Amino acid sequence: MYERFYPGMDWAAHAAHWPHAQHSRFVQAGGIHWHVQVMGQGPVLLLLHGTGSGSFSWRGLMPHLARHFTVVAPDLPGHAFSSRGPDGALSLPGMSEGLRALMLQLDLTPQAIVGHSAGAAIAAHMALQHSRMAHCTVVGLNPAWLPLPGVASWLFGPAARLAAINPLSAWATARMAARPGAVAQWVARTGSRLDATGLDLYAQVLGDAGHVHGVLSMMAAWRIKPLAERLPQLKNPVFMAIGAQDQTVPPALAEEARRLLPQAQTWLQAGLGHLAHEEDPAGTAAQILAWCGTAAH
Repeated sequence: MYERFYPGMDWAAHAAHWPHAQHSRFVQAGGIHWHVQVMGQGPVLLLLHGTGSGSFSWRGLMPHLARHFTVVAPDLPGHAFSSRGPDGALSLPGMSEGLRALMLQLDLTPQAIVGHSAGAAIAAHMALQHSRMAHCTVVGLNPAWLPLPGVASWLFGPAARLAAINPLSAWATARMAARPGAVAQWVARTGSRLDATGLDLYAQVLGDAGHVHGVLSMMAAWRIKPLAERLPQLKNPVFMAIGAQDQTVPPALAEEARRLLPQAQTWLQAGLGHLAHEEDPAGTAAQILAWCGTAAH
């Protein structure tokens, strides 16, 4: 309904300066027009970014990982340059199914799925739901596998649903994000510090009303409790990287998840926040590679 009011971001306006644009392609799958970046050779590693972000979140990790893997990094539905898709595509099951269709279209099967925050929830859901991914390694970076406490639980639900049905909400939010210093303040509230390039990329997507409307619609459709109840059924190799200063997904939730996943191994990233993989891409990539090697043996 809102596609004509909130079209996706215009690739032609951003391609000249977008990270790793030479590796971008557009693929139609599952009723979604996907923007996806594919880099490297070898076993397939699928990267799933978190809410409000995009494939640009992996700009620092991809060159490191692509030395050993075929790295696939899509924009999730409704984010950045990917379309929102059909009804239900922005829910957790919908995104999982859409990504399954994308991987089938690309004729690729991931050996490992790395998800950040909500992307980790999608990774776990895919491993639980799709037989082709029943044995892949699951890596959660500050994973949002359990219901968030306090105000965050309200944002992923009633407040987001109200915002998503208000045709002015995304426009107003994008206008606020365009104010000087607004994005830097938002990033600081996650417990992370990004360089000027990272802040500029987030300012571009959060200043786009189409992207913001996709994010609000995703948050309105998100239901994490069914996944949390199924989490003990996840028998895949599981690894978690936890930013010690994460102010978005409290590190205590990782300990709760680990109790549900006795096979999980955890790594604490001291001094880093929710966007730890963007603050320390080389260190995070090295740990992911080590984990994937461990799981392979």
